[in-house]
Amino acid sequence: MTTAQYLVFLVIAVGLTIGVGRVLFMSGEPFLEEVFQNKDTARSLNMLLTVLFHLLTLGVLAIISTIDVPVEGLIQTMVTKFGVVLVVVGIAYGVSMLVLLRIRERRRAAAISAGVQQRIAEQNRKPATDPVPPKSM
Repeated sequence: MTTAQYLVFLVIAVGLTIGVGRVLFMSGEPFLEEVFQNKDTARSLNMLLTVLFHLLTLGVLAIISTIDVPVEGLIQTMVTKFGVVLVVVGIAYGVSMLVLLRIRERRRAAAISAGVQQRIAEQNRKPATDPVPPKSM
């Protein structure tokens, strides 16, 4: 690959990564707000997950850009590399979504557990009702 081709590949791959990261950021925040019910916490976690997505994906893309692909011709090389880029971005996006889903499921399980524990505690606090003593004759 020539320098110009290499730069075109990097620009397109980085643009694709940033675009997918933006979608993840925009879609992830309302999802996390539902989970945490705290806008600041949701925003912070969303930002951290988005940065992680970008760092991992861009790192892998940098490595991919330097690997020679054993195919014939420039077009086949570029198509193969873009195919690998799309797979890597898709995997990174999928992993990010799995992390978000796991966070939500853990929060829901914790909320259910807390609700059950609260109901048990309330039942234990209620005094036992004494049966009505029989009437004497």
